Amino acid sequence: MTRRVVVIGGDAVGMAAASQALRRAGRDSVEVVAFERSHHVSYSACGIPYWVGGDVDGPDALVARTAAAHRDNGIDLRLRTEVTGVDLGARTVTACDVDGGASTTVGFDDLVVATGAVPVRPDLPGAHSPGVHGVQTLDDGAGVLDGLARRPRRAVVVGGGYIGVEMAEAMVRRGLQVTLVDRAPEPMTTLDPDMGALVHEAMEGMGITVLSATAVSGFETGDDGRVAAVTTAQGTLPADIVVLGLGVRPNTELAGAAGLPLGESGGVLTDLRMRAADGVWAGGDCVEVLHRVSQRRVHIPLGTHANKHGRVIGMNLGGSYATFPGVVGTAVSKVCDLEIARTGLLEAEAAAAGFEPVSVTVESTTRAGYYPGTTPITVKMISATPRRSHRSGTRSW
Repeated sequence: MTRRVVVIGGDAVGMAAASQALRRAGRDSVEVVAFERSHHVSYSACGIPYWVGGDVDGPDALVARTAAAHRDNGIDLRLRTEVTGVDLGARTVTACDVDGGASTTVGFDDLVVATGAVPVRPDLPGAHSPGVHGVQTLDDGAGVLDGLARRPRRAVVVGGGYIGVEMAEAMVRRGLQVTLVDRAPEPMTTLDPDMGALVHEAMEGMGITVLSATAVSGFETGDDGRVAAVTTAQGTLPADIVVLGLGVRPNTELAGAAGLPLGESGGVLTDLRMRAADGVWAGGDCVEVLHRVSQRRVHIPLGTHANKHGRVIGMNLGGSYATFPGVVGTAVSKVCDLEIARTGLLEAEAAAAGFEPVSVTVESTTRAGYYPGTTPITVKMISATPRRSHRSGTRSW
């Protein structure tokens, strides 16, 4: 008997799971129907800043596998179709044509929830005005480029996370005057503040104005209704285009409404096989995973994790047994010529997890000092031991 697998979301997790399931079980055993609300599948959202900055052509250059290729492999892929409801009892999903409005109901034996994440948009006046852009999908990237086609002169980036820092650099490369506003003491709070200060220095070195410890209070619009300025407690910043780099949150409204378990960050909770309920699987930016150092559930939205989740889900759907044991917090990025990498826990994260951290920072070079092309490198290492109770002398976790 053929089992039907319904996939919600056509990026890394969804299409990796679909492809693996078909490859392992075969088309005679598994039928896959995949829904994707946007125009694209299997793309690298991490590459959007480099598309905006002109480093890569897009969006085709960011697509790993086209919709046509997935259909040729046996997947019933339906673009511009959004799943609006899941009935776990009836084992059905309701989907709506984004452009036409027609809806349909499809039954499933197994369901893969791969809804990803959505950019955080602050609850502030003017935050939804034209010209204020979140960056999560290729359609979002196209929206930013449409905004740049209006020949703006001044850009304000709100938030100093990975996307914020990378988009600020992309805007500078496009010739704009760029200001990055961040409420944290230093950009990139995925680093300790002393390391974030190096990112701050590199950004200012390429002409970006960085306003740290500055909270945004709203967005002003001009006579045409488009964004014209960003307001802060320290003053008003004129802006012809605004990019939000405040991070993302799990896109789990659909999962929560269906009754799937959610964690503290709002991500779907799964077991090690990426199973959220009987016959329901979830992975990628919409889930929480185990941090193997802190032993806590965390939401770390990265494409590398998403691809692994998809393969694990697909293997399990195809009759194998696979697990995803967790993450250690590894991430790599760059700003200007400064390459940035981290893994493990920050000092504050280690303390919050019940450890007593000790750190050392080493200034060195990337290779022997006499060798051509040698550049400086700063390495921070954190060692942590379990905190002990002062009263009992036992470990406190």
